[in-house]
Amino acid sequence: MDKLYSPWRSKYIESFKPGNEKEEGCLFCRIASENKDKENLLIHRSKSSYIIMNLFPYNSGHLMIVPYKHASTLGELNDEENLDCMNMLNLATKLLNETIYPHGFNIGVNIGRVSGAGIENHVHFHIVPRWDGDTNFMPVLNDVKIVSEAMEDTYKKLKKAVEAEIKT
Repeated sequence: MDKLYSPWRSKYIESFKPGNEKEEGCLFCRIASENKDKENLLIHRSKSSYIIMNLFPYNSGHLMIVPYKHASTLGELNDEENLDCMNMLNLATKLLNETIYPHGFNIGVNIGRVSGAGIENHVHFHIVPRWDGDTNFMPVLNDVKIVSEAMEDTYKKLKKAVEAEIKT
């Protein structure tokens, strides 16, 4: 049997150990208030939102746009906050196109637990890069997703690209 090594999944698996209770408060609010962007894989901050890598990605380069305002629905964001999120979605797709060259994207919002929201009380957008032929049998047979690049490498590429973008 072939074995696949995906060290980034270790943190996720460890979170299920007895005694590892879920974090108190909102993960996204905590990340926004900290000055630990590299440790949190936060790519870029704007006035009303930020771009962050998904710690448990569906594909390489899976990003999220998170508004600073703790809101559980899009309707709780004002026009300026909604526009900022859309501008960050545009920036994020541009950065991904310039660094990892996807053929397309799935972009969506899961609102509420039943829709699949892992963090249901703080609305956020997912951007999942897609490539021709990137689907396979692994998730069906073994509940395994193959991510082709180490997250730290993708983070470095994206940070370099956003820094170049901000200078222009």
